Amino acid sequence: MPSAIDRPPLTVAVIGGGIGGLCTALSLKHHCGDLVDIDVYEQAPQYKEIGAGVGIGVNAAKLLHKIGLGENVAHIAGKRSGIWIMFRKFDDGSEVVTVPSVDTEEVKQLPVHRAEFLDLLVDVVKQRNAARMHTNKRCRKLTEQGEEVLIEFEDGSEAKANLVIGCDGIHSAVRAQFTSDNPEYSGRIAYRGLVPISEIESWWGFPTYSVTWLGKNRHFLCFPISQNQTLNIVAFVAEDEENLGDLRESWTEIGKREDVFEAFKGFEERVQKVIQLMPEQPSKWLINDRKPLDEWVYLGGKAVLLGDAAHAMTPHQGAGAGQAIEDGYILGRALQDYFQSSSPKEGALEAWAKLYQDVRLPRAQKVQRGSRDAVEIYQAQADVMKDLPFDECVPEIHKRVINRMKWIWTDDIDAEYDEAVKTRKEAGTL
Repeated sequence: MPSAIDRPPLTVAVIGGGIGGLCTALSLKHHCGDLVDIDVYEQAPQYKEIGAGVGIGVNAAKLLHKIGLGENVAHIAGKRSGIWIMFRKFDDGSEVVTVPSVDTEEVKQLPVHRAEFLDLLVDVVKQRNAARMHTNKRCRKLTEQGEEVLIEFEDGSEAKANLVIGCDGIHSAVRAQFTSDNPEYSGRIAYRGLVPISEIESWWGFPTYSVTWLGKNRHFLCFPISQNQTLNIVAFVAEDEENLGDLRESWTEIGKREDVFEAFKGFEERVQKVIQLMPEQPSKWLINDRKPLDEWVYLGGKAVLLGDAAHAMTPHQGAGAGQAIEDGYILGRALQDYFQSSSPKEGALEAWAKLYQDVRLPRAQKVQRGSRDAVEIYQAQADVMKDLPFDECVPEIHKRVINRMKWIWTDDIDAEYDEAVKTRKEAGTL
């Protein structure tokens, strides 16, 4: 961490107090110390996550360890027994493909309950005095004012910052200042629920609680959270947009358990037992994402996008939260190097913000594309599989899934950043 030098702290406004926003605040504080003065503005009345499980792959878990959070998160995570997911056939539960994780002794994948993870992050932000946290602050407008950005909120209040980081999700108000696109329906809905693992352990029969049953146009995902006390369930169904009615993208939308039974008719007995244990009114989720956005840095480097605000993606590779964590980590490194550069100069902040973008954008967009493609494979709808019976698709699914996640988990994020810095310094652009 750099020591204080003769320049005032950079005032940073993080817009959005979810997982991405709080991880970013902690990364900036870890890398930059007292050289940043951070406020987090959350639009909700409190820092609270609704919903259920979220997967954090080894790539992101490693970064959480680097900023001193890894052990904390491990204490609330589920245990997948070294397996990412066992993919099984819908009708008889036989194996399609088992994808091992790349866990090490210290760094393992971290499937967690969203609410437990957010509570932990809030506690650590307070313990480290990393940021001031505000609620009921919905961003309305950004206006550039010299070296600062004026932030106007819906409640009529205002704030100023040298750097505004838009971490406000798929419906980002910060993004809306600079682009006019909207979230797009991905072609799938999902029913979600939580089930006590104590209710299933006697008949589960698999060496891991991370199992997905695959079928045509639907797949049924389970993985453990909360120290293997709870099974997180996400049941994905392909649905034409004209059949959605008034379904919206919201954690508060609910469905009916009988609809889940109907959607997964013909799936094997264990799936039927799990559905029976789901709430009578499971949450019902419209899965949207966004088209790739090729600019994340605005106002001369004084406004940047991060996480879902920059690259909202479908959940089919379990990589969205990890990409937000990677974003925050690399932005932290870029700001650290900005402070350590010989002297502040015109355009320096923009140059380092653009470096963050140049390192992160290609990788995040590749994951974004892959997440859309993945569901077509899982549900046997990709190109040659589309018109084949499911059994004939199994070898192709195996081939396309077995190594699909390795590059996401194993690419060296620090090395990519170091190489980018070296290249730009040699070119005289940093």
